[in-house]
Amino acid sequence: MNFGVEFQKNFYNILEEIHMKIGVMSDTHGSLPYLEKALDVLSDCDILLHIGDVLYHGPRNDLPEGYNPKAVIEKINNLDNITIVRGNCDADVDQMVIKHPIESPFVHKTIGNISVLMDHGYTKSREELLNQARELSVDILILGHTHVKELSIEHDVIVLNPGSTAIPKDGTHSVATIEILNEQSHDDFELEINLIDINTKEVIEIDECDCGCGDHSHNGHCHC
Repeated sequence: MNFGVEFQKNFYNILEEIHMKIGVMSDTHGSLPYLEKALDVLSDCDILLHIGDVLYHGPRNDLPEGYNPKAVIEKINNLDNITIVRGNCDADVDQMVIKHPIESPFVHKTIGNISVLMDHGYTKSREELLNQARELSVDILILGHTHVKELSIEHDVIVLNPGSTAIPKDGTHSVATIEILNEQSHDDFELEINLIDINTKEVIEIDECDCGCGDHSHNGHCHC
């Protein structure tokens, strides 16, 4: 995802010599086969981010295919590169069985000098989340909860929702990747964000960029 000259300038000094790939998933809701598919798609990522609702399917949702929280616990505990925020379906008992901290309602994290704010997105309004992101000088606000994919820019903040691996409400079981690329010249780099169908492993086409650039030609990431 190439955010153009102005956005590139914001990242220029902090991204020199960095090439990193970040995997983002959310709302796994205890489904083992879809977690396995997500981890397979994200297997080449340096860091994994989980945006909440790890084990329990929730009272408003049907049981997802392959619902097996115990096996999901084992998979999650075997990961050594994951950060998890607490979703509305995550309970105190979940923290008792998952070795990674999931108690925080949000996480402000620096990854390769890029600032990200992870929040499941159910305790604050969108405007409150964006205000918090701006106050923290966040580059990427990552949300979950809706089970609907999003990739947009608001007030110079990238907003990303990877959708749900287990119970999508937009028809596609999905994850996202954030790749920081250092290109050939000193001041030419690209930040690429892709939404990926975990069943087909294909980048999901975006009919029209949500950032307002009007580009209809891109495939899975915009060129603003």
